Amino acid sequence: MADYSNNELITAFLSRQIEDDDLCFVGVGTNGRAFTLAVGIPLAAVRLAQMNQAPGASVYWGNLLEPDLSVIPETFTQDSFTRWQAAACPPDTGVKCDMLSRGSFDVSFNSAAQIDRHGNLNITAIGDYERPRVRLVGCLAQPEHLAFVRRPLLVMDLDRRTFVEKVDFITSVGFLDGGDARERAGLEPGGGPRFVVTDKAIFDFTPDTRELRLVSLHPGVSLDEVLGLMALVPVLPDNVPETAPPTAAELQAIRRDIDPNRILLRV
Repeated sequence: MADYSNNELITAFLSRQIEDDDLCFVGVGTNGRAFTLAVGIPLAAVRLAQMNQAPGASVYWGNLLEPDLSVIPETFTQDSFTRWQAAACPPDTGVKCDMLSRGSFDVSFNSAAQIDRHGNLNITAIGDYERPRVRLVGCLAQPEHLAFVRRPLLVMDLDRRTFVEKVDFITSVGFLDGGDARERAGLEPGGGPRFVVTDKAIFDFTPDTRELRLVSLHPGVSLDEVLGLMALVPVLPDNVPETAPPTAAELQAIRRDIDPNRILLRV
């Protein structure tokens, strides 16, 4: 049995994708697993990166620009946010949208109700848009994330309802129908989602057709298990490696310094 949790594995992988002086956008999450995926794991990953290869990395989360991640609040309440030391507390969400459209962010952490073969995301509606089976939260600022952030990282659990051949509605443009479609749509070349990090495996996108591609399986997870949790078949390499586990030093940092009270990685 592994001596680390799945959340710790994902945190370690994400932390290695963060470069020095990156400005990272961390979104919002309600509670439970949604909070862990949207907020807890990203904050822990950025802090771990700060402690290793990226001391100058920082985050914009909620209404806090560059909060001090060396002191994570014991509870995520409004009072805690008010007292959390940060470089700035911009007054409204318009500041974030302006920064997004100006390309100020290097990394963003995103999730969705649906993702398709070409990395398009849906958080708007399940079913027909005019008469949906489920009306979701709406676009928020997610279109800007995938349009203007240099290296979006997608964090979500593997599920057949989530990983589909084609999303019901494109809230955020991944690679549209593949190839150079993103560039033909007027978006700058080189953008689009970099990795899709799940609880079972890690994916990226092929450089030519821009199709979802399996990168690695988490230790103890089989290929059949992963494919059984997807409503599409990703591009499969000849040999699928295991996701590299967290090192002893990374685990010690997560458990002793970053999240000793299991506030961030609790679910």
